[in-house]
Amino acid sequence: MADNMKYDINLKRASFRKGFEVLTGGLFSRAGVSEEIVYEGDYEIFRNVCPRNCYDTCGIKTYVKDGVIRFIEGAPESTFTDGGLCVKGYAYPRRVYSPDRIKTPMRQIGRGSGKWQRISWDEAMDIIARKILSLKEQDGSLLGLCLAKASGHHGVTNNSPQGMMSALGYTTRTVGTPCWPAGIDAQAFDMGAMWCNDPEDMINSRYIILWGVNPAWCSIHTMKYIYEAQSRGAKVVVIDPVFTQTAAKADLYFQVRAGTDGALALGMARHILDLGLVDETFVTRHAVGYDRFANYLKDNITVPWAAAACGLPEEDIRRLAEEFASATPATIWIGYGMQRHINGGANVRAIDALGAITGNIGIEGGGVRYGHLTNRIFNYAAADMPPPKDAASSQVTSDRLINTNKLAREIIDAGDPPVRMLWITCRNPMSQDFDRPLLEKAFDSLDLIVSVEQFFTQTVEHSDIVLPVTTLFEEWSINVSYWHYWLSINEQAIAPLHECKSNTQIAAALSTKMNELSPGSCTFPTDLTDEQWIDREFNPELLEMFGISDWRELRNGPVKAKMPAAAWHERRFKTPSGKYEFYSETAATYGHKALPEFSEPRKARAPFRVMTPHSKFAIHSQFQNLDYMADFNPEPHVAIHPEAAAAKQIRDGDPVRIFNDIGELTAPARLTTNVSRDCLVLYEVWFNQNAYCVQNLVDDRSADMGAFQTGAPGVAIHDQFADIERVG
Repeated sequence: MADNMKYDINLKRASFRKGFEVLTGGLFSRAGVSEEIVYEGDYEIFRNVCPRNCYDTCGIKTYVKDGVIRFIEGAPESTFTDGGLCVKGYAYPRRVYSPDRIKTPMRQIGRGSGKWQRISWDEAMDIIARKILSLKEQDGSLLGLCLAKASGHHGVTNNSPQGMMSALGYTTRTVGTPCWPAGIDAQAFDMGAMWCNDPEDMINSRYIILWGVNPAWCSIHTMKYIYEAQSRGAKVVVIDPVFTQTAAKADLYFQVRAGTDGALALGMARHILDLGLVDETFVTRHAVGYDRFANYLKDNITVPWAAAACGLPEEDIRRLAEEFASATPATIWIGYGMQRHINGGANVRAIDALGAITGNIGIEGGGVRYGHLTNRIFNYAAADMPPPKDAASSQVTSDRLINTNKLAREIIDAGDPPVRMLWITCRNPMSQDFDRPLLEKAFDSLDLIVSVEQFFTQTVEHSDIVLPVTTLFEEWSINVSYWHYWLSINEQAIAPLHECKSNTQIAAALSTKMNELSPGSCTFPTDLTDEQWIDREFNPELLEMFGISDWRELRNGPVKAKMPAAAWHERRFKTPSGKYEFYSETAATYGHKALPEFSEPRKARAPFRVMTPHSKFAIHSQFQNLDYMADFNPEPHVAIHPEAAAAKQIRDGDPVRIFNDIGELTAPARLTTNVSRDCLVLYEVWFNQNAYCVQNLVDDRSADMGAFQTGAPGVAIHDQFADIERVG
C-alpha cells in the first residue's frame, strides 16, 4: 500500500491569482440586480457557485475587470470550499470564452448533416412555437412534446424549463435520475429519508470506510477532512473494485468484486454479531426489526460465504468488521457508483445496517453518509407555473411521465399520441444515456429536436435546432449542495456573451412567441426581473435555516445551514415507526425484501465487466471538451490488467475494440494492475470531435430501487459486460 503521507491542502487564495488572467478580447457591461458594486483593488467582485452535478458545489469568487472575467478562486468564507477549486473549476473561464461555444441560434439543414444555418432568436422561437401549436392541433393535447432535462446545470432558477412546460399545458416529462435513486430508496426504507452528517464533521471520525467513492477526484474538498482525521489517528479504508487515487491515500484497500458489496457488509455484520459487538442500546431503543435481522444473519450468512461471494479473504472480512465495530465513532461514505447495480439498493441497505448495529447513526463523526436534500427548501417558483386556461377543457388532465433511464425505449414505445418533439436542456443524452444505438433510432422517429446547449455535443449533432445558453457567470441563480451544508448566490458577473440566453430567458422568449401566435397559450411570465425571480425562491423557513434576513446578504459570501453536524442526532427517524427500520414494511410494499437481505448480482454476459466511472478531468460529458483539459488528458483509453491483456495479445498502447450485444467502441489500451483481471475500465467523458462514447456498451437494465423516492428505478450502469480484441 502507498505510504500515508499527509498533505496540507488548506490552499491559500493568493496562490491562485498568479498567472490565471483570461486573455480575451471584447468588453461587456454587466446587467442584473441593481446593487452596490463591490471592488477589491482594480477588480469588481462577484459571487458565483458551481452548478455542476458534483458533491462539492463550490462557492466561487469571481474577479472582473472591464467587463471580462480575469480570474476566479474558491470562496474563502466557506470553510468547505476553503478558497480552492478543483481542476475543472479553474477551467471555468476558458469555458466562458472558449472559441467552441455556440454563439447564436442555429438550424441544421438535414439532421446529422453538420450543415448548420444561423437563424435569429425570433426565427427559432417561431419554428418551435408553430410546431408546438401544430402538435396541439394534431393530437388535441401536448403530450407529443417531451421535456428531457437532467442535472447538467443545477441552480434553482434552472428549473424554469419545467415551468415553461407547465405553462404550455400537460406534456410528457422524464422522471427519475441515473445518478443515485437506488441508494435514496434504500436509505428512505431504513431511516425515512436521505440525510448525511456534515462532511466537515468527518474529522471527528476514528474509522472511515470510503465505500465505492473516489473523493480524490470527485470531492477534493472533503479530502482535507479525511486527511485531518488521519492525522488525529483515524484509520481510512477504501473498498472499491478499482484501485483509485483515494485508495492510494488510504491505510487499507480492499478490491471487492463489483456488485457484491452487500455480501461483504452482511458478512461483517454476522462477525460483529458473533463477537457480541452489537450496540444493544441503539438496536433496542432506536430501531425496529433487529431480532429478525439477527436471525437472518444466523440462518443465512457466514464469513466464509461472504468471502467466496465478494472475493476477499475471510481474515480480511473479520479484521475489517472488528476494527469498525470497535472504533467510536466510525463512519461509512457510500459512493453513488456502488448502487448502480441490479442489486444496488439491497447493497446500500446492508451497509446501512452496519452503521446501525454498531450505533454509529446519529452521532458526530459517525453516520452512513450518502447525500441529503434537507436544505433544498426553496419555493421552486421557476418550476411552478399554472397551465393555460384551455388546458382545463382538454381530456388530458396531467403530464405523461416516462422513465428518464429508458429514454430511447420510452420514446419508441410511446403512443396515443407518440412523442413527436423533444426539448433537451441540462442534458446530453447521446453521450450520457443508455443503449446509444437504440437512442439514435428513437431520435430518428422524432419530428423536431431542440437542444439548449453551450457546445456542439453529440446530442446537438443529432438535433434540428440549437439554442445557445448562458454559463453560470452570465446569469443569476442560487445553489446548495447535496453533500455539504452551504448556500451560495450566483450573481451575473458579466453580460451574456454573443447571443446567449439563460434557461429562464429562453422560456420567456418562447412564451412571448406562443402568445403572439395564439394568445393565452402560455402562462410563463415575461416581465420578471432577475431580482424578482430570486425573491420568488426564498421563504422564511429557508432564511431561518441559513441565519439570514434577506438573500442579498449572500453577496458577502456563502452561509452555512444552522443544522446539527450529526444527521439523525435525536434518533428520531422519518420512517413509519419513527425508528431505524431493519425490517421495513414500506420496502415490502414496493416489492423488495423487508429485511436488508443479500441480493444476487447480475450474471456475466461476456468475459469482462465494463465499468465506466468518472474522470478527474470531467463531470460526465462536461469540461473534457475544453482545450485546457485536452492538454492534461488528450485521448480516451481502456484500462485492462496486464495478465488479461497478455491473454488477448494486447500490449500497452495498442488500439483495441471493446464490444458486446449493445454496440462497440475503439480506444487505446492502457495496462494497469489498478483494475482486476476480469474488469475493463473506461471513463465516461465526451472528447470533442471524437466518436468515443461509453454508452455504446451500456444497456438500460434497471437497478432494483428508485421508484419510491424518484419516480423511477435507477440504472445498472456498472452491471455491463463486454469482450475486447486488438485492432490490426
